[in-house]
Amino acid sequence: MRIGVVFDRGLPPESLPAFAGELDGTAVSDLWVVEDLGWTGAISSAATALAATTRLRVGIGIAPAPLRNPMLLAMELANLARLHPGRLAAGIGHGVQDWMRQAGAAASSPMSLLEETITSVRALLRGETVTLDGREVRLDGVRLVHPPAEPPPVLAGVVSPRSLALSGRVAQGTILPEGLGPEQVRAIVERIGATGDHEVVAFVYLHVGDDARLAMRPAAEEQAAFLRVPPEEVVMAAGSPEEAGALVRALWEAGVTTVAVRPVGADPLSHVHRLLAAL
Repeated sequence: MRIGVVFDRGLPPESLPAFAGELDGTAVSDLWVVEDLGWTGAISSAATALAATTRLRVGIGIAPAPLRNPMLLAMELANLARLHPGRLAAGIGHGVQDWMRQAGAAASSPMSLLEETITSVRALLRGETVTLDGREVRLDGVRLVHPPAEPPPVLAGVVSPRSLALSGRVAQGTILPEGLGPEQVRAIVERIGATGDHEVVAFVYLHVGDDARLAMRPAAEEQAAFLRVPPEEVVMAAGSPEEAGALVRALWEAGVTTVAVRPVGADPLSHVHRLLAAL
């Protein structure tokens, strides 16, 4: 049962070192950085956070497969894993399809691209020579000169039933988006169908205070559009510290390995500290 914190994409990038450094001295296990179109790059953010800390695992949540050549992605991940052994988790996903089209990187088969990217990146990180003539990925006898002694886990950031099954088949973990409650998570864990040590990471919006519902309304509306549900159905860690802590515990009990809270507000880490006290 791990607790993580998401560095929100709206925060100034230059605040990341101090943000990460403060978390490094708490009971938090993970810091997750995001890669959304137009905001910041996850590889450079992860490198910054790893350099600013000594203990935290830093997760990439997530690198869109259409924007990342698998060979280059494996090179970047291997470099970080060698510099910071045991402290990296790499999330790869489909990417938001509208954004991928905007960037001129839409795949003809997002499912094939994600599977071929994950399998080839994992093989490269293990030090293997990879040749793949896939539907979306083509590699001809490539390998890493400096593979990491401890390859970082590769997780799939997905939500649809077919993609969840793909994650259970080819990835070492699954990253779930904000807004899903314990009952939904139980069903998702069954859909993943993985055996062994398959990590489940759930992102969760966090705001502690009497104004939580009002403060979280914009985030709820945005995520509701993504999940295609009413805003009232977007599950959040909101309200008192005890209420937020109860949701975190419920997600752990539902099968989540790592709950990664995404604090909303002008002083995001104050919400994290109040949650940690309640837990």
